[in-house]
Amino acid sequence: MSQTEPLKSRHREILNAIVRNYIETGEPVGSHSISRSRNQNLSPASIRNVMADLAEEGYLSQPHTSAGRVPTEKAFRFYVGSLVAARPAPAEAERLHHEFSALPTVAAGVERSSQILTELTRNVGIVAALPALAQELDQIELLPLADRRVLMILVTRDQMVRNRVVTLEEPIRSDELLSIRNYVNRNFSGWRLGDARRELLRRLLEEKALYSEAMGKLQVLCSKGLLDVDTSPEVHMEGASNLLGLDLHLTREKLRELLRALEEKQRLIDLLDRFLELPPGELEVRVGLEQAHPAMKDLALIGMTVRLASGLPAKVAVLGPMRMRYARVMAAVIQTSRALESAQF
Repeated sequence: MSQTEPLKSRHREILNAIVRNYIETGEPVGSHSISRSRNQNLSPASIRNVMADLAEEGYLSQPHTSAGRVPTEKAFRFYVGSLVAARPAPAEAERLHHEFSALPTVAAGVERSSQILTELTRNVGIVAALPALAQELDQIELLPLADRRVLMILVTRDQMVRNRVVTLEEPIRSDELLSIRNYVNRNFSGWRLGDARRELLRRLLEEKALYSEAMGKLQVLCSKGLLDVDTSPEVHMEGASNLLGLDLHLTREKLRELLRALEEKQRLIDLLDRFLELPPGELEVRVGLEQAHPAMKDLALIGMTVRLASGLPAKVAVLGPMRMRYARVMAAVIQTSRALESAQF
């Protein structure tokens, strides 16, 4: 098989069977195990030939010469693509909806959601309301006030408006404010606030000599929170201790490093923002998180973005081992997300 050729039906079936077996046992999978689990008659020798093809394509690895095969990240991604999340039981969905309707605040909803995810999956539940990173810029308005003060008005695409008055060390003219407003709106309308802020600062730092005096004052306004929002993220994680019992092939120091990283709110925000990029309501599965942290190589993240009743975006996710029970976790994320989304905070 070439690397661009899609897998044959038999190869798909055997690969999925290997992944399921490995998820159940955590042990390398041999051809005899697959032969016994299949309904159709296929000899271990034929299965070994298929497994050799799959290994050549990068779907399987062999820890030792005499051992069975272990699915790779590529295999888990293929397996996840073939799954459909289980439908939540109506009674359980109704129970969660009733429970969330009694919660008074977004913070309470975020905390309870992470607890429920941990209870349902025995993994790590992470939930966050992330206005600063997820909201998109519609426009800004800058109005001069007395005593070197400026009224900065930020409007996001979800129609939330935030006002902030800042005092500058040097006066700024109305035409300069107009130039700054036009530049930001023209170049960054529709951008997520976090991305817009980073890109704007990058441009100002890298091409500072090309900008006018007004653009220099734009940098000052950015430092005073031009593209910031006042609403602090609500972030809650539950179940980090569940990682202690997993065979993640980590030294004690690396495991401690991982747990310390998960204790940092900003690290969790960056993790969710980086790996959950699909539009609200679409479930996303990311296998292998080494880009976020070296100790997360054997972890997977399943989550989705939702819109709360207030319009505030939130991310609901489960962090767990690569060999987690994906269908069950996917269902738990969907179920919890819908309950959180329906709450009237």
